[in-house]
Amino acid sequence: QVQLVESGGGLVQAGGSLRLSCAASGRTLSRYAMGWFRQAPGKEREFVSAISWSGGSADYADSVKGRFIISRENAKNTVYLQMSSLKPEDTAVYFCAAKWNGLVTRTHKEYDTWGQGTQVTVSS
Repeated sequence: QVQLVESGGGLVQAGGSLRLSCAASGRTLSRYAMGWFRQAPGKEREFVSAISWSGGSADYADSVKGRFIISRENAKNTVYLQMSSLKPEDTAVYFCAAKWNGLVTRTHKEYDTWGQGTQVTVSS
């Protein structure tokens, strides 16, 4: 079974950038679709972005489209989320998730494995 560990979160001013990483162990990610979700205090977990196992297909929530870029390096067993032009409303715990042999999806219940999350705080 794959284990996921996120890193790269932190405190940044509005307009700044961060790159989140999701490193996998225990199994290669090469056959997993990968997603990023976030959850702010008092809110439900929401879809941010997802990428197919090959990297050939990606999807973004409207709220981050044009500002965030998802990518993956299967050779390094790592998925990234490059976040730019950050806004205070992007503040949340960000989770990566893996979906075995699957297509890109926005539905969090379809993901098999989750990381523990990394905090992103954007100050105004």
